[in-house]
Amino acid sequence: MKNLILTTAALALGAGMAMADTVRMGTEGAYPPYNFINDAGEIDGFEREVGDELCKRAQLECEWVKNDWDSIIPNLVSGNYDTIIAGMSITAERDEVIDFTQDYYPPTASAYVATSADADVTGGVVAAQTATIQAGHVAESGATLVEFATPEETIAAVRNGEADAVLADRDYLVPLVEESNGELVFVGDPVPLGGGVGMGLRESDAELRGKFDAAITSMKEDGTLNEMLKKWFGEDTATYAPDGSVVTN
Repeated sequence: MKNLILTTAALALGAGMAMADTVRMGTEGAYPPYNFINDAGEIDGFEREVGDELCKRAQLECEWVKNDWDSIIPNLVSGNYDTIIAGMSITAERDEVIDFTQDYYPPTASAYVATSADADVTGGVVAAQTATIQAGHVAESGATLVEFATPEETIAAVRNGEADAVLADRDYLVPLVEESNGELVFVGDPVPLGGGVGMGLRESDAELRGKFDAAITSMKEDGTLNEMLKKWFGEDTATYAPDGSVVTN
């Protein structure tokens, strides 16, 4: 999943939500099928469906807030919303600034996509979304990194020749490759980066985190989460056993 690289420490504000009446769910709304804006102008996708079910099980009133990716952690910490549910992988670096629930999406891989299978992903120009671990990986790989604010711009850079390839979550890239009629192809092997995806919360909101953790556990136990994973990512996607362990297909 997308992985924010924290170049500076986020504002360490200690004021939590104090279990407010309405929990504000922060998401990007630009990373299908995890989250996106539908034709009606509403937040939609896998995480909208998961989040609504989690709020129902936790007996919480929730509303959705859209926020750009590059400021999504600082705006959580400063109190503009109460959770992040935006395809964010759980990492030790992030955990120094915010807390996470358990994962609701199993660990997955990133991948390179280009217009040619011969694209040079180690010495050429590679696009990645700003403030992601994919961007960090490219910067350390020997390739020339070009960063863009949105995932759509990274794909456009490959199509118009500005970049030789793009590195992003494989699950995000699969439908784009399949729908490109051969224009886009995967290059090389998948790249394992980051861990599973979890909800981000302020460190002061331990009670809220506990409510969502319990709801995620119940969705794993009764199979509801697996149904949503298969609906949005296909029958071959990794799922969860009732004890929470990952099942790969």
